[in-house]
Amino acid sequence: MTLRARWLGRVRYPDALALQRGLFASDGRYLLLLEHPHVYTMGVRADPAHVLVDPPSVGAELVDADRGGDVTYHGPGQLVGYPIVDVPMGPDAIPTYVHTVEQLVIDVLADIGLPGATRLPGYPGVWVDDRKICAIGVRVSRGRSMHGFALNVDPELSYFSHIVPCGIPDKQVTSVAAEGVDVPMSEVVDAVVARATALWGPQADRQDASGGRGFHIATPTTAKSEERVSISARKPEWLRTKANMGPEFLELKRTMRSLDLITVCEEAGCPNIFECWGDGTATFMINGERCTRACGFCLVDTRKPDALPDASEPEHVAEAVARMGLAHAVITAVARDDLADGGAAQFAACVEAVRRRCPETSIELLIPDCKGDPDALETVFASRPDVLNHNLETVLRLQRAVRPSASYARSLAVLARAKSAGLTTKSGIILGMGETEEEVAGAMADLRNVGVDILTLGQYLRPSAAHVAVARWWTPEEFDNLRIVGESMGFAHVQASPLTRSSYHARQAATAAQQ
Repeated sequence: MTLRARWLGRVRYPDALALQRGLFASDGRYLLLLEHPHVYTMGVRADPAHVLVDPPSVGAELVDADRGGDVTYHGPGQLVGYPIVDVPMGPDAIPTYVHTVEQLVIDVLADIGLPGATRLPGYPGVWVDDRKICAIGVRVSRGRSMHGFALNVDPELSYFSHIVPCGIPDKQVTSVAAEGVDVPMSEVVDAVVARATALWGPQADRQDASGGRGFHIATPTTAKSEERVSISARKPEWLRTKANMGPEFLELKRTMRSLDLITVCEEAGCPNIFECWGDGTATFMINGERCTRACGFCLVDTRKPDALPDASEPEHVAEAVARMGLAHAVITAVARDDLADGGAAQFAACVEAVRRRCPETSIELLIPDCKGDPDALETVFASRPDVLNHNLETVLRLQRAVRPSASYARSLAVLARAKSAGLTTKSGIILGMGETEEEVAGAMADLRNVGVDILTLGQYLRPSAAHVAVARWWTPEEFDNLRIVGESMGFAHVQASPLTRSSYHARQAATAAQQ
């Protein structure tokens, strides 16, 4: 089986934990590699007295973890590895697995120029003499592993002085840099992936986020420099649509304007607007028309948004759904990072209003990530939409260039949380910004392994010269091949074509996923 190694960059601990739990529930074999922002984590047997300061006072979070061990620290400059693999069960299975992870780190340290690291009898982890260089904390349940190791490459060691690390008061903490070895994080990641592939491979699908110490940082500027398709170039035949402003289209436009509603069909310049509106369907965009993020592919207005969402908007959406007689309504929104709940309450209010007015209409929510806030996401999940959609948008390597305010790991975590809440889940990827087939297949596997049911794949169309360039046009045949790959992975429905967008054939996809 393939080991899917993912260098995720910097990820908040709650997002990483939600992602681990999602992958744990699959049969995929993963190694998540990342750095955390400053955080202290409490294992199931941790003593609160071992936290010596108020964590926010030193710029850190304090969170509970469902691993073994006491309190420990994670932060920038520390490589955290979470193997999510099958563990052969039997007598001494967990000590044997811990020994395996320790040996992996010992071998990696030798590979990067720090031989002599070893175990210290009676103390889990990896040590240089009596100085701890790597903490180990694992959880094994039902023959699957979670959590893992935290290797101090070059973190701020002063953060360890604010706790009793791992509940051991008489031992020092050290790092690779403190031991005199100057090595970039990228080399350490390379060494870990090589050793882990030998252990849990036999082959690896490795994908890396751009950015982070020791890694190339991609930006929209560098993405544009790779342009291979001019914005003025004639589009292939398969990307041309016919404008058909018939009576149904014009009536729907009048309905939207009379209720002061916005559609993503218009705001995002969707090429399917004439087909969908001609069929009397649309995707409503709530929480205003101004987004607090500036994604490199999106046409939506990014000026400062209005202070609060329109309180009458939920009833207006319900009225439009009733007038149109929709069997399936899609509701999306701009990102509202300026709001405490990211706009979650407005989503819930819209679901309640549509359900009250049109109880037979199924509802799909296409949500932003709400910064991964558990309370905000729970507000959305508790409204029980028939489909919960959150788009991954692109592959791991291109996230920094394409979605600078978002996170690949956070998006996967949102979807994992939605699946854990018992919802039918959906996500989408837009192609043509420089990704490879292997990267797309890897992203598809990541989505399926966190439980996504419905997948959409479509061609990126550059809205303006200020947006990320089109690297190439994917052909209808290539999209069809990806559909076959996706179906073989177990998605309930894969909508893949050059003109596919998130809400294209949404009702048919929802029906297929719920059969």
